[in-house]
This record gives sequence, structure tokens and C-alpha cells, in this order.
Amino acid sequence: MRIKKIISNTLSTIMFLVFFLLVVAVVLSKASGGEPAFFGYQIKTVLSGSMEPGIQTGSIVALKPNGDMNRFKKGDVITYMNEDNILITHRIVEATVNSSTGEATYTTKGDNNDAPDLTPVNSANVIAQYTGITVPYVGYAMNFAISKAGSVLLMILPGLLLLIYALFTSWKAVAALEKKNNVITPAPPATDTQQ
Repeated sequence: MRIKKIISNTLSTIMFLVFFLLVVAVVLSKASGGEPAFFGYQIKTVLSGSMEPGIQTGSIVALKPNGDMNRFKKGDVITYMNEDNILITHRIVEATVNSSTGEATYTTKGDNNDAPDLTPVNSANVIAQYTGITVPYVGYAMNFAISKAGSVLLMILPGLLLLIYALFTSWKAVAALEKKNNVITPAPPATDTQQ
């Protein structure tokens, strides 16, 4: 019975933490008008399998923005904006620096792709560097949380859960009081008062 309680408490704590992080992510993204960020790291959702198995589809990844975007070398994983304004996270397979301008150009490739990307990436299009931090499957929930329906649900759901919890707790308290009041107390022993 004690193990059941420990497992239940652990699962409840994990669910609360995930829910709390999703709410924080939504609030931060709405406040900043963009993607969620924690302690200077951008949090992005992976929407394709081009970097599997290292980075699974539906994962969230932590990216470190800013800094010198000409510093990357072969083997680094970067996130860049392609010509269609889509963010892509791929590994650098070749880095060249223009000696006259000092700007780097990167040839990238998804780990799961057969060939390098067709268009080289200019260092000006690099947004951030992948930090190696990946959390699988949370991206699906995060994408939903950032959507309009998810935002509404995350505004209503906590209040609804709080109301249900309050009603359940009240019902248990009333049931315990009724049980206590319904306990039959033995009648005092009869005494013969007749003489």
C-alpha cells in the first residue's frame, strides 16, 4: 500500500511539473511575443526527423543564441533560417571563411539525410547553436500549448482542476463529519428509579 502511495505521489509531482513548465512556456512566449526562452536559452520544437536518432521529431531543444556566428566548425549543430524563412537545425559538414569579408559559409546536413543540404548557409542566417539539450515528446504538448486552443485550455484548465479538487476535498470532509456523527453512541445503562 505504501509503494502505491509513493508511485501515485511521484506521478502527480511529475505531471504537475510538466504542466507548470508548459504554463510558464506559454506565458513567457505570449509576453515576449515569440518563442519561449529560459535563462537565455531559446526553446524550439523539432518538426522533422532529419536529425534522428539524436534529436527525435516532437522533441524540444535548447539553443544558445547570440555570439559570433562565424565561429562554428565542422561537427557543430546550428539552427539557421533558410530562404523560405523556416528554421532548420542541422550539423555542419564543411565550414569555409571568406578571407576578405571574414564571413563564414556552412555546408549543413541532417544526420538522418543521405546528402548535404543544397544551399550553403551564410553566417548571417545562423540564429543559434544547439546546446545538446533535448527533451523528447514535449514539443508536441508545447506546440499545442502555444496554439490558440491550447492557450485557452491552459487558461481554463487550472481553474477547473482547482474547482474539482476543492469540491472533492469538501465532499470528503463532509463525509467524514457525517460518519463521525452517525456513530451510534451506546445509551447509558438504565437505572431503576422505582422504589
